[in-house]
Amino acid sequence: MRVLIAGAGLSGLSTAMFLGLHGVPSLVVERHATTSLHPKARGQFPHTMEALRLAGVDRRVLAASPPDFQFRIVIARSAAGPVFNEILVDDAGPDLTAFSTAGWANASQERVEPILAERARELGARIRFSTELESFTQDADGVTAVLHDLATGERETVRADYLVGADGHRSPIREALGIGQAGRGVLGTGSGAIFEADLSAVLPPNALVYLQNPELPGGSGALVSTDEPSRYAIGVGLGEYSDERWIELVRIAAGIPDLAVTLLQTGTSTDTKHWVADTFSSGRVHLVGDAVRVMPPTGAFGGNTAILDGFYLAWKLAMVVKGEAGPALLDSHTPERRPYSEFIAEQQYTFFVQRMRPDLADAALTPLVEPFSMPFFGYRHLSDAVVLEPGDDRALLEPEPTGRPGSRAPHVLVRVDGREVSTIELFGRGFVVLTGAQHWVDEASALGLTAHLLDGPEWAKAYGITESGAVLVRPDFFVAWRTPDATGDLPGALKSVTASAS
Repeated sequence: MRVLIAGAGLSGLSTAMFLGLHGVPSLVVERHATTSLHPKARGQFPHTMEALRLAGVDRRVLAASPPDFQFRIVIARSAAGPVFNEILVDDAGPDLTAFSTAGWANASQERVEPILAERARELGARIRFSTELESFTQDADGVTAVLHDLATGERETVRADYLVGADGHRSPIREALGIGQAGRGVLGTGSGAIFEADLSAVLPPNALVYLQNPELPGGSGALVSTDEPSRYAIGVGLGEYSDERWIELVRIAAGIPDLAVTLLQTGTSTDTKHWVADTFSSGRVHLVGDAVRVMPPTGAFGGNTAILDGFYLAWKLAMVVKGEAGPALLDSHTPERRPYSEFIAEQQYTFFVQRMRPDLADAALTPLVEPFSMPFFGYRHLSDAVVLEPGDDRALLEPEPTGRPGSRAPHVLVRVDGREVSTIELFGRGFVVLTGAQHWVDEASALGLTAHLLDGPEWAKAYGITESGAVLVRPDFFVAWRTPDATGDLPGALKSVTASAS
């Protein structure tokens, strides 16, 4: 077995799906009997949809989204008002068409995970539910794991080249590796319930209300719609509440004193935490999703970042296990994903303070970044898997696309094979060379790379080169190397970024 994945949430299933896309089958084990049954982690941003489009599931995710959705996020005393602040009231999210041809989706984790699982299986993955990774050891050649079938009680030992820990915020794998975490820790503990009621008079079908109301336990809470009409979820401060008290809390949150409420599930408890793991890799074990970062659920980056963890890790794992790259390529996982995770966790903490806990505001609060596109398209991956240029300032964020190594490849409309496409749509299966000069095409072909000969100066300008230059783009849409003109060492760059000895 090449790759064993522990956890069938968004990050684990994405890793399996993208590994399959690159021709590497995997085994996914999940201790729960099914994928998530909770309507959380709603919404897919355009940069996530680009990755899902590459995997061939973007249309499935769109189909799983509420039809003609208008997503509304507000801070209010109750769903009926008064509204203190409107955060998002838009038909399909802010306009990011200058950065991507992909749009927005609004599916919940409950709907998305089965889609990812189905596609992962189509691409060769095996998924075993009710199966727990009980223990593991690793050596220089691989990982030995003991799997426990929770339905039959049987145990078996399996061997894999690599283990991916996608086993959640408690992550027994992370704990077994002795990896610590840094951050603000526990910010609060809450209780939740799922209920049915008619809130059509105060809420659109797709809405999230951050509640600031002294009548609620802790003075704050959240009310959110689900994929089912008339079904909602509520979260308030931790407590042991009777059914009668839950109904009262729902009525307070809705702002409708005589609301008819049918409780479906009560008593769920969650901790709101803020931390990032000290490292994302240890030997042949690599961590993704909640196993490496936990942050307040304010900002909607949790589910998106989990999916993209799998996207960014899978191509590296695939190249290494297929012998197309050296094992050192995987050393880039922590330096590329941890700084971004710290940034996103801080952004979501700021959202948390602004929307739910204004009492925590202080001088150390990190400002929200502008422009809005930066967290989606303006972050950089800085590691030995890119060839940084002399004088690079190593900035994690850039407000506008530059095309420099370590940054996301700019979206430019170009003509390829008689049709107009975004440059982003040319990437994803392997390293790709863009150029306006035939000799770079010939050199790329000799290296087994896909190359596109493009006309016109617009794309070259966007990538910071001349038409006689070339740019090497990684499978994850990030620029690995560029040369402004006809000079440059493409074979050396490819060898460097893939940690190849050949």
